[in-house]
Amino acid sequence: MQLKRRNVLFGLMGLSLPFVASSCAQSASQITANSSSGTPGSSDTTAASGSGQAPAKIRVGYQVYAGPDLLAKGLGLAKQTFANSEVQYVQFDAGRDVNTALAAKGIDFGVLGSVAASVGLSRNIPYDVFYIYDLTGTSEALVVKPDIKTVADIRGKRIAVPFSSTSHFSLLSLLKLEGISPNEVTVLDMVPPDMLAAWQRGDIDGGYLWQPGLSKMEQDGGRVLATSGDLAKRGYATFDVAVVRREFAQQYPEVVRQYVAMLDQAVKLYRQDPQAAAKAIAPELGLSPEESLSQIKQYTWFDAAEQTDSKYLGTTDKPGAVAKLLKDSADFMVAQKAIPSAPDLETVQKHIFY
Repeated sequence: MQLKRRNVLFGLMGLSLPFVASSCAQSASQITANSSSGTPGSSDTTAASGSGQAPAKIRVGYQVYAGPDLLAKGLGLAKQTFANSEVQYVQFDAGRDVNTALAAKGIDFGVLGSVAASVGLSRNIPYDVFYIYDLTGTSEALVVKPDIKTVADIRGKRIAVPFSSTSHFSLLSLLKLEGISPNEVTVLDMVPPDMLAAWQRGDIDGGYLWQPGLSKMEQDGGRVLATSGDLAKRGYATFDVAVVRREFAQQYPEVVRQYVAMLDQAVKLYRQDPQAAAKAIAPELGLSPEESLSQIKQYTWFDAAEQTDSKYLGTTDKPGAVAKLLKDSADFMVAQKAIPSAPDLETVQKHIFY
């Protein structure tokens, strides 16, 4: 069973170079400009809005990391795509907070790590996964004090991580692979901003987190001990997904499809003109364009066409591997006693929006 699981995970990692290096017919400036003048999604948006098929307000929950959703925000694509709706962006520090907002109907769209999504589905939060943003690589890692040389050295140390996150999953996976019991480490629940403050005070010996907090801890004397890219090679891959409240998706399915088209524009802009993408996302990250581009490169982004591949979301007729990966993540978190129960595969598959 473990071998099968690893084959699926390696399949998720198998984005080929032709996909990554694919070129687009339009220039970067054209892609941005066309989002409001007749590209896929824009004309449909106008028609949908004009016929009452789009809501007056669309609420988007986002996290600050170098992903396609943040690039779309930096480019202003949502305001262009949904010209007749008010688009409200709400920032969150971790996926569990996004889950809480979705459960309370406080937002319509959200970005979640694969583990937070699996936890949300385990808790029957009514949302659907409709897009894979990226595969986590070196963008998430365990960063520790310089005197900690090996993973074995974290025994007896204080390690912070946002619970129910991809980083939490990766930390627990690392401990399992290295034969370290969670009871041998003081694992503290902290979101990245609190983690950085605790690190600077000397309250913790390390933390497992994502960018840009990861780089800040490194710059403050930390050293990376293991990355999520390392763990993916050992059979424990993580990724980020877009989710939408099920009630919203059922009422406005065309809006969800337009959201996909908007994300596709952002991914294609990055692939065609990485420098322009880095410049647009830099203010959102609070970094220079050069630093922003470096952080984007730590992920593997996916465009709309790749979503339908059997390695990813798949299609209605041929569901992809993502449902099983979400199920496996939930099962692992149950085994680690992080959550009480996990949904069955059929239930997870019903929460994929094609």
